[in-house]
Amino acid sequence: MVLTIQDDFDLGKIADSGQCFRFNEVPGSGSGDAGVVHKRYSVAAVNRHLFVTELGQDKYEFGCSEDEFESFWKRYFDLDISYSQIRGKIDKKKDPYLYRASEYGKGIRILRQDPWEMLISFIISQRKNIPAIKASIEKLCALAGNVIADDPETGRIYSFPTPDKLAALSMEQLSGCSLGYRDKYVHQAALDVVSGAVDLSALEKVGDDKLMEELLKLFGVGVKVANCEILFGYHRLDAFPKDVWINRVLEEQYPQGFLFDKYAPYNGVMQQYLFFYSRSMG
Repeated sequence: MVLTIQDDFDLGKIADSGQCFRFNEVPGSGSGDAGVVHKRYSVAAVNRHLFVTELGQDKYEFGCSEDEFESFWKRYFDLDISYSQIRGKIDKKKDPYLYRASEYGKGIRILRQDPWEMLISFIISQRKNIPAIKASIEKLCALAGNVIADDPETGRIYSFPTPDKLAALSMEQLSGCSLGYRDKYVHQAALDVVSGAVDLSALEKVGDDKLMEELLKLFGVGVKVANCEILFGYHRLDAFPKDVWINRVLEEQYPQGFLFDKYAPYNGVMQQYLFFYSRSMG
């Protein structure tokens, strides 16, 4: 199906924003008629897969039925929220750095991703660069997921492993996915979810402070991973994960403090602009 999206929506920026690890431009895409570039993206989420192609003039081709788009992908891309209105909260004169960052990152949206997939993904992400994170996740999916797509351009694509499939893996198998010291964290998280010691669905109903408290009880989950889970797994848009890039921005650009009160309840969206801009522009 072909859809016109006039609000902020940039597939390349979303894919490179650090919030998702199975969202990639298809190698070799980008050619088109009359010099028009038609980039194609592969998106895997839990047990679903989608190709999205940029057609130009705010038009996109989604490789799914209208029913599947309405029931899953529309929510996944958070298309019921106006990100241009969120950007409108930024005052160019009072906060010029964030304004520049938001203009540079215009098109980023906070995807509505699965809490289980995000928990494991961000546990794996600790002290790893993005290509290494992606590689480990794909090894894990190939080892314990199911084939959900088989395309000549991308090869086989696997679903994200369920908690029981992940819990059934040996430490040796987990280590083979280049997890390093994180293998024991991943294994314990899977065991906790399977046993019922952690109910990720029930956590959707608690407040942000309680959610942080419960996530910090998990083996190997610190404040940064918990904040990423809150923002990207539970779509709490006020969460503000801090890594080396964000800490540097706060120190250099906001010595008097970031305007959290002004941007609530969308501080997480502002974080994405700051992260994308600082990492891209150095």
